[in-house]
Amino acid sequence: MDKKNLQLAAGLVKPTYIAQAGQALNSRHNLVTALLANRRLPPTGWDEATIEYLLSELAMMDSNNFLGNVGVGEREARIFCPLVARRCFRLAHGVGRSGDIAEVQPKAAGSSLMSALCACLARDALRVAGLANARAALVLPLATGMALALTLAALRGSRPPGARLVLWPRVDQKSCLKAIATAGFTPIMIPNILDDSGVVRMDAAALSAAIEAHGADRILCVVTTASCFAPRVRDDVDVAARLCARAGIAHVVNNAYGLQCRATTALVNRAMAVGRVDAVVQSTDKNFMVPVGGAIVCGPDAAFIARVGKTYAGRASSAPALDLFITLLSMGADGYRRLLDEREARAKEFRAALAACAAAAGEALIAAPDNTISFAITLRRVRDPRRVGAALSGGGATSAAAAAASAGAAAVASGAAADDDGAAAAVAVPAVTTVAGLEFRGYGSSVDEYPCAYLTAACAIGMRQADTDEFIARLSKVFAEAQKQRGRSAAPCAAAAVAADGGSLASQGAGAGEGCASAVSEPRRAAEDEQ
Repeated sequence: MDKKNLQLAAGLVKPTYIAQAGQALNSRHNLVTALLANRRLPPTGWDEATIEYLLSELAMMDSNNFLGNVGVGEREARIFCPLVARRCFRLAHGVGRSGDIAEVQPKAAGSSLMSALCACLARDALRVAGLANARAALVLPLATGMALALTLAALRGSRPPGARLVLWPRVDQKSCLKAIATAGFTPIMIPNILDDSGVVRMDAAALSAAIEAHGADRILCVVTTASCFAPRVRDDVDVAARLCARAGIAHVVNNAYGLQCRATTALVNRAMAVGRVDAVVQSTDKNFMVPVGGAIVCGPDAAFIARVGKTYAGRASSAPALDLFITLLSMGADGYRRLLDEREARAKEFRAALAACAAAAGEALIAAPDNTISFAITLRRVRDPRRVGAALSGGGATSAAAAAASAGAAAVASGAAADDDGAAAAVAVPAVTTVAGLEFRGYGSSVDEYPCAYLTAACAIGMRQADTDEFIARLSKVFAEAQKQRGRSAAPCAAAAVAADGGSLASQGAGAGEGCASAVSEPRRAAEDEQ
């Protein structure tokens, strides 16, 4: 309804009513105008009617929705099923063109505008989260692993022809390692440090030595990790950024779900200021509560981020960008800030509740202050740690599961999501695991030998208080059952000397007691494949 149509409508309906309705319509028009002019998150989230109004307008700008359109091309965005058409709001042309995923499509002005606005909103959301130094952002229709692979491929032309090595501080999650291999490069694993409190962290000295040993001309980049499962903590990405700047090599940060943690974003933002960071990759589903399938690649150099877009082959689905676009409009800047604040407050409560539950069962929280998303507790008094993960997932909880260390190998908790039939699966882990051609001992713990079994659980964005309460109740029940079984057993597992206040864990050594199983409870390695 434009001004002329409203004037005509006043001849059919009382003019005062039409004037009132026109003001309501104008309020929605003004929101769209502000969005196009400011290209930032709206201060407050939009209602669904306004979002649907904008999406309908955008869809009508695509050629497949033109009145009287006659399409004679090989791709005309024809949709057979009306349900599918409604699911994508009739935005069916996708995004990008064959040479650039960010390029405008001649037949799809509406879809192209949606994609461009989504990139603007994503960039502003990064700013709200704390990545103010990221001057450009690209929304990819790829989950984190493939987005990393594309980013690495984009670096190829900027490095010497012999630069085939990717230095990677060890994180026992498969996606990043497979991304390196998929992009055609050779991963060089940098071993971590296991300190006396049980925290696993990047060895900056080993990374520096590896750069020196291999030579800058042979190194494509360093890939650091800003979000991971406890007791592994985020890498010192600012230290790595300085090392990369000094050596003149690229640096990519895997920030899969770190965007929701302000301490992490502050560190990554600092790294962009004090050293070299070419790109930071984060998941859309983990950070913005949308369906799996998207990632945001950002960085301080807009030219390189544009090169990542040009590396993508062909057009792409608009679904991940559309999901993110709708969600960011619905959240608004204030809504997103509120979610970040709520997660941080809930994480403190979750940590305290988990520590208390562990202490009541004779276990302890493994103190890892540099990881405020994922938390770990010991399972030193549990004879078969696999049962803990199976019992939790069987009750509907999706936490990490557990494993134990033995004299020969260390095996550790990984995600206890439901198996295909809805039940948790426990899978024995060999002493050596091979991933992308690299052999790992104690795969899952990010070190060769972790001294005891443990369980991890995460407090991520969107988690509710009810989730915390129910998880702690179920965990308490599992511990109570384990205590009964221990009472019926001949001998309990040997206890590791672990304390939440930073007491020694590493001093226990690799042996966690004869009764402990060397196995990992992890249906399909669901959680480790998250990154």
